[in-house]
Amino acid sequence: MDLITTFTIIAVGILIFLAHLFAGLFRYKKIPDVLLLIIIGLILGPFTGIIDQSFFGDLGSVFANITLVIILFEGGTGLRMNVLRTALRGTASLTIINFVISMLVTGLCTMVIFDFDPLRSFMLGAFLGGTASAIVIPLVNQMQMDMGSKTILILESAVSDVLCIVVGLTLFEAFKLGGVDFGSMLGSIVGGFLFSLIIGLIAGLIWSFMLNRVRTLQNSIFTTPAFVFIVYGISELMGFSGAISALMFGITLANIDLLPLPLLAKYTKEIPHTFNDTERVFFAEVVFLLKTFFFVYIGISIVLTDYFSLAVGFILTILLYIVRIPTVKISVRPNLPLEDRVVMAFMVPKGLAAAVLASLPFQYGIPGGEYIQNITYSTVLLSIVLNSLLVFMHSRYPGVKWFYGYFLA
Repeated sequence: MDLITTFTIIAVGILIFLAHLFAGLFRYKKIPDVLLLIIIGLILGPFTGIIDQSFFGDLGSVFANITLVIILFEGGTGLRMNVLRTALRGTASLTIINFVISMLVTGLCTMVIFDFDPLRSFMLGAFLGGTASAIVIPLVNQMQMDMGSKTILILESAVSDVLCIVVGLTLFEAFKLGGVDFGSMLGSIVGGFLFSLIIGLIAGLIWSFMLNRVRTLQNSIFTTPAFVFIVYGISELMGFSGAISALMFGITLANIDLLPLPLLAKYTKEIPHTFNDTERVFFAEVVFLLKTFFFVYIGISIVLTDYFSLAVGFILTILLYIVRIPTVKISVRPNLPLEDRVVMAFMVPKGLAAAVLASLPFQYGIPGGEYIQNITYSTVLLSIVLNSLLVFMHSRYPGVKWFYGYFLA
């Protein structure tokens, strides 16, 4: 075995131990493990050049999508229907208002700085209009919040990904064609979202009836994640959101006990099952490992050589965090705990969807495409850093709670 392979294996082992240490620091010291993992990636990548993003090739994007799917699925398994019903109204208003305001602010700012035409400017705004599921879900699950508040943030991160993808790609295609059809765009959003939910629901029902039989197979615990990947792939191949289907798959299995069993008994002798404690612990461990490597990968992938784009990304990040405060104020019910609304007001990190979408204009040779990509990457990095710092500070420095609470009360 050569030295590079040996040191790589050692590094993987050290990284996993560090991830557990960082998780402990988050629990007891409120130092976000996400930030520490990204810093490791920055050290390995842009700062020292030990690992370059090109080292991963196409496997990098595949790994990022796998991580997103499993995190969404596992997040869905913790959502009960009574909590969902309470959270849906707050989720819809927060998601739509935050997306629209973020897109407008980013678009107008880009038009002023770069003198871009409206289509390119608001295309960038759409890319940065959502929140990152792979960051929001692990963070809120580690924080002490009301379950309804957690659900709002989890659903917002998932649904906003759909908005980013559909609106962003529509504006991208419109730029290439020279025009945009708003009716078609709205139909794509609503239709894509509903069909994605239906695919996840049907898949969850099917798997609930198969689960008990699958358990009789030897070493079968990986079959559920495998089925999630299949559901994701089918949804994507049909032109819908695999991420939303994966989330709905998890939600369906978590609430399978609410099904009208007497009615279903007419059509099948099988009894639907949900996950047992062993499976839940296993899924949580898989998410932990994937999250660890995913955030290190993000740190490695960040481009730090374009200082102008970094400066623009910094300005956009500050603006997006500022406008988030009135967004939460007008869209979230005041009967939620003030502490939770404070967390909602700074839980706006950007992530995988933004980074993937931003690479398209550059790949297709659109004028200004390189700036769009670099600005997005910079905003992703800085928004995650600021989000992590605020998570740390809000539990330690009363001034942060007072500042946000003053505007949200």
